[in-house]
Amino acid sequence: MSLTDWLDDYEERDWQTATDGTVRYALVGLGWWATDVAMPAIADSEFGETTVLVSSSSEKAERVAEENDVSRGITYDEFTEGEASEEYDAVYVCTPNAHHLEYVEAAAELDKGIICEKPMEASVERAERMVEACEREDAPLMIAYRMQTDPAIRRGRELIEAGFVGDPVSVYGHNSQPLLEMIPDTDQWRLTPDLTGYGTSVMDLGIYSINTARYLLDRDPVAVQSMLATEHDAFEGLDDERAAFMLDFDGVEMVSTATQNAHNDSQLVVTGTEGQIEFRPAFHGECRLRIARDGRSVDFDREEFGAVEEMREEFDYFADRLLTDAPVDPNGEHGLVDLQVVEAIHEATETGGTVDVGR
Repeated sequence: MSLTDWLDDYEERDWQTATDGTVRYALVGLGWWATDVAMPAIADSEFGETTVLVSSSSEKAERVAEENDVSRGITYDEFTEGEASEEYDAVYVCTPNAHHLEYVEAAAELDKGIICEKPMEASVERAERMVEACEREDAPLMIAYRMQTDPAIRRGRELIEAGFVGDPVSVYGHNSQPLLEMIPDTDQWRLTPDLTGYGTSVMDLGIYSINTARYLLDRDPVAVQSMLATEHDAFEGLDDERAAFMLDFDGVEMVSTATQNAHNDSQLVVTGTEGQIEFRPAFHGECRLRIARDGRSVDFDREEFGAVEEMREEFDYFADRLLTDAPVDPNGEHGLVDLQVVEAIHEATETGGTVDVGR
């Protein structure tokens, strides 16, 4: 393929097979990500429509539904009881981590397709239960790793597969944000151990580097080392205000850092024997690709393609899978591996040694 053809196809939906049809979505959890990103993404999608909103109170669900021209707003209890189940085909679960399982189980029992936000749950054990529930009900489950449908990441994976970097040698990842400036309240779920699970910085931010590296390399980490630390009072009860960890991808080494209490930044770099691929920024609703080889480098700029656009691609991808009865990926088993990695990262700090993943 020529460079011109490659550029022309940069944002091609290489996964799309459906040509028509509509998947009606119920959104479970109405935090800012669902209302400000997911709903606009579905509205801009080719195959999706939001028809039901689910929240903790009927007042909020009905109010947000009316504000966004959505036909129904119901409570969590009504959702689990099957209320309005005939009005949607698929469910997007966007609650705090520790509540994902109950709503995924309910959706599976209602014979719905399911997109569950990452990380898929608060612990490996609960994630395993989620996978089992969906297998038992034969319900398609996708974990919402939106980077896997971002064109820049997909083109980067193609280049690595084609040998552009030679043999991959190392990966560096970083993801940070000033959480307390973004949400100036210490009483929030990302700072509540019972809701977030294994800490906060690795679960919420570091998981981007982990999963995107897995996708780019098409391999999984087998062992980890880590150093976690907490200093700020707002992170009391959480051991990873700051996190640094090294992953062994069975021959490719990755070093990554993450924190909820620093300057907003994200990057991911894959270095090989012949070249390098870099994404910076990488994860915060903007992903830019830079490639380098033989003393030359090229930066790929594109028109605005932010978090809404990434989510639009994700929702359309999932709808395409449902409409064509095709396998879903990344599925629950894929998401389970990330939680096994995160669990091992926390254990490695406790033991001070190397921990095998999923042992």
